[in-house]
Amino acid sequence: MDERDTAAILHGDVLSDTAEEPQLDVNKEEPGVPTTDVEPVTCSLPVSVEPVLFLSMFSLALQAPLSTQYLWDRISEDLGYNGSKRSECGNSSAPPDPLQKEVETLTAHWNLYISLGGFSVGLLVVPLLGSWSDLAGRRRVLILPNLGLALQTIVYLVVMYLKLPVVYFLVGRLLSGLSGDFNAVLAGCFAYVADISDRRSRTFRVAILEAFLGLSGMLASIIGGQWRRAQGYINPFWLVLATNLVSALYAFLFVRESVVPDPSAKLLTTRHHKAVWHLYSSGGSSSEAGGRFHRCKLWLYTLCFFLVVTVHFGSRELYVLYELSSPLCWGPDLIGYGSAAHHLGYLSSLAGLKIMQRCMEDSWVALVGLASNIVGLVVFSVANSTQLMFTGYGLCLLFMTSTPVLRSKLSKLVEPSEQGALFASVACVESLCYLVGSGVFNSLYPATLHFMKGFPFLFAAIILFIPAGIIGTLQCLEQRRDQRDATVS
Repeated sequence: MDERDTAAILHGDVLSDTAEEPQLDVNKEEPGVPTTDVEPVTCSLPVSVEPVLFLSMFSLALQAPLSTQYLWDRISEDLGYNGSKRSECGNSSAPPDPLQKEVETLTAHWNLYISLGGFSVGLLVVPLLGSWSDLAGRRRVLILPNLGLALQTIVYLVVMYLKLPVVYFLVGRLLSGLSGDFNAVLAGCFAYVADISDRRSRTFRVAILEAFLGLSGMLASIIGGQWRRAQGYINPFWLVLATNLVSALYAFLFVRESVVPDPSAKLLTTRHHKAVWHLYSSGGSSSEAGGRFHRCKLWLYTLCFFLVVTVHFGSRELYVLYELSSPLCWGPDLIGYGSAAHHLGYLSSLAGLKIMQRCMEDSWVALVGLASNIVGLVVFSVANSTQLMFTGYGLCLLFMTSTPVLRSKLSKLVEPSEQGALFASVACVESLCYLVGSGVFNSLYPATLHFMKGFPFLFAAIILFIPAGIIGTLQCLEQRRDQRDATVS
């Protein structure tokens, strides 16, 4: 019998008793205590919010590399740098062009300013929208950010048509941040999946969502590189605009609510931020039974998630810069293929997670993914040829198995009535990851060009040893508690 059918028949207590992590049975609902969520529902359609996430990610993956390349070209034009005559691309021993270094530095700094502007606003708005969706419904949180992303694209198109200063890109990012940005879409989609899935199937359902991220990113990367080479920047950005609008329309027409909307729910209230604060200050209602160890796990898994996602987003922003400059000197087509190879890791990670779950615990699956990511980043740090760069992409094929495991573990640590506050906090953490990742890596890259071009990738690999140690230690402690409880019983 399908697990979702079982969830519709059996009481939540029975399902909790058969969960993969018996030490988390403190999350059972007390009989007769109502929750703010409705019972998990099974959508009549084979997909639920996957198309929303697919379309939103497609627009983001299509515009992100093109935006960086547009900044590079505009700054090069302003400084009088002709990148087509770079003789050092064929000679790795030639001294670096000082004008190229200035273009790299300015492009990295503008990427930093634009990212900081958008995500600093989103850091306040995303948890507000995420917690609000617990009362007002998920659909609104899927529609509003897509409309904000569409507004950002309109600003970008105006800048390109009129050749306005690149500072206006920052205006577009601020407008998108005020509507929640892409992180609000992520929060709404993952909260929706938590609403309609049970504890046993949640990890794989989350991994499916992340695989949709990779599939859309891979498709957009291939299209974007070839399209930009053939027709320039403006036409691809019209597709970005259309994709955001279609995503919002799909959410409005086809996504069914997974919670009972409260018509009196207010958006602009401090209650939503307080709900997130209460979750981590007291550990939520389930911590009363689990004690201090339960609250520590909530914080530690959140720290692991923060470090892993910060590395993902921070290093991803440098791939295009690293590939544009010498000694690689890639064109738009190779940049598109490289981005597609990077997003292929989402699909291969889904397949790897499904296979590894049959023979090992989720925590060990996450460690395999972290090991894959570390090895790939080390190769990136020394890559001086196209073959070596694609070797790094190949070694990272399992790098996305860690994030769905961490999302699922965090979701299992709280009550069903606290899922909205949890995913609001996770969305807040993701916004902070964008903020910190952009700030650290876009500042580190130009600062280390003089002694090691790939040092930021090596730095990212070192950071990943921290979550690997935390996840492994917590899993060992949980196994000891299980063995002790089994001996006592």
